[in-house]
Amino acid sequence: MSDSKRFAGRRAMLGLGVAGLAGGMPLPGHAASRMALDHLAHRLEALAADGLDPRHYDLPEKIAMRGPADVMARAEAALRDLVLGRVATLPGRADIKRDPARADFPAWRERLLASTDPASVLDQAAALHPDAAPIKAELARFRAIAARGGWPLIEGNLSGTLEPGSLDAARVGQLRARLAVLDPEVLRGAAAENPFYDARLQASVRRFQAEEGLEADGRIGRLTWAALNTPVAAKIGQLRVALDMRRGLAAPPDRRIEVNIPHFRLKLTDAGRVVQNMAVVVGRPDRQTPMLDVRLVAVQFNPSWGVPDRNAREDLLPRFRRDPGRMQAMGYRLYQRIDGELTDIDATTLDFSAYSKDRFPFIIRQDPGEVNALGRIKFVMPNRDDIFMHDTPDRHLFRRLDRAFSSGCIRLERPMDLLAEAFSGMPVWDRERFDRVLETGATQGVTLARAIPVRLHYDTVIVEAGNVVMRRDIYGLDAAYLRALDAPRSERLAEALPRP
Repeated sequence: MSDSKRFAGRRAMLGLGVAGLAGGMPLPGHAASRMALDHLAHRLEALAADGLDPRHYDLPEKIAMRGPADVMARAEAALRDLVLGRVATLPGRADIKRDPARADFPAWRERLLASTDPASVLDQAAALHPDAAPIKAELARFRAIAARGGWPLIEGNLSGTLEPGSLDAARVGQLRARLAVLDPEVLRGAAAENPFYDARLQASVRRFQAEEGLEADGRIGRLTWAALNTPVAAKIGQLRVALDMRRGLAAPPDRRIEVNIPHFRLKLTDAGRVVQNMAVVVGRPDRQTPMLDVRLVAVQFNPSWGVPDRNAREDLLPRFRRDPGRMQAMGYRLYQRIDGELTDIDATTLDFSAYSKDRFPFIIRQDPGEVNALGRIKFVMPNRDDIFMHDTPDRHLFRRLDRAFSSGCIRLERPMDLLAEAFSGMPVWDRERFDRVLETGATQGVTLARAIPVRLHYDTVIVEAGNVVMRRDIYGLDAAYLRALDAPRSERLAEALPRP
């Protein structure tokens, strides 16, 4: 159906005929004229551009029996979601913090009811966040791709890596067709069915990998195949989630640390200025870093590591089986409770084949040192999940673009830089003193003069210099949010509608 026919149908259902439009008079109890209310109805139908589902605000089976008050009730429900966010909260999402008082929906509602053009009030609410315009533009772009049929998914055996320069009749042609949807340059000068993984196709793959936050090496392995086969609907869903997540947010503290999990980045912001921006390693999908809203209160130099039970059973037990002597040389100590006392056990005297993940009666700790899993610095931010930020001896991981490797805690690319910022306002502490304390090798904890708010959050879509950057939904949290975003909530609309 054309837009003009659909628009005419909407006018008919609302009872806003040509005579009413010609009069353009305000309706009793409303500042808006019939023409303005017709415009408002059309605006409600266009809520998909804002990431919302118009069906949540329009009940076709009832609308023919209702009048202008019903349109305003629907508009009020949509306005609430545009101002406050449709999803108020989700389990495990401490990073989603709305502030209804700051958003001041009552003032927006009064503006809607008093306006002679209520559709414009919805437009203003939809544009509140500075990221809204670029994200909506990207949403429109992907929706246009979806309308043309999306992109083809690559079929066949995707377990092996496709190397640059190789011949692969089964996959290269599909790869070329997949990339051509977003990068038509890939087809120039090459037949679509060409089985040779040539230089032009390699360049397109590298561009794709860079955009997806993957290693831009042209080698197509598990992660790149998965990214290529992400349906366009999933991208659309991520953008819709990003729009809703930005609505009605609480004002952030002036000085704060934010760790964006799917982008693997930490930023320390002070008075609107980013003073630290570094790579981090976060929890892998089977050991996810939880979303937290906490405070950094202390720093521990030369920390020991009390190994969590799961890490001990699943990660360290196989290593003790292979070489218990080496594990002891790396500072790992085994303890067992005997007659109520914790007793140090010589790992080289044990037969580790007798133990399993389900039967492992030992506690493991690692001494401070250069090879300690926490490195030389631990940043303490009390929470029930025992999550903290820390240094790491595994520096090579920061060269990776996909950095979900930890057991939940946050590993820092430049811990000394964050240390200097954390100790600002404590003049007796400088780099020279940091080095002296670290050189002793002794564990020492220091409480910070000023605690720093820390937010571990999950935003797969960010805007940098006006450009939208998307990353994989590594924990499936966007998918969960999308389900909540699309859940029916007609009871609230029913309450808002006037009673017969």
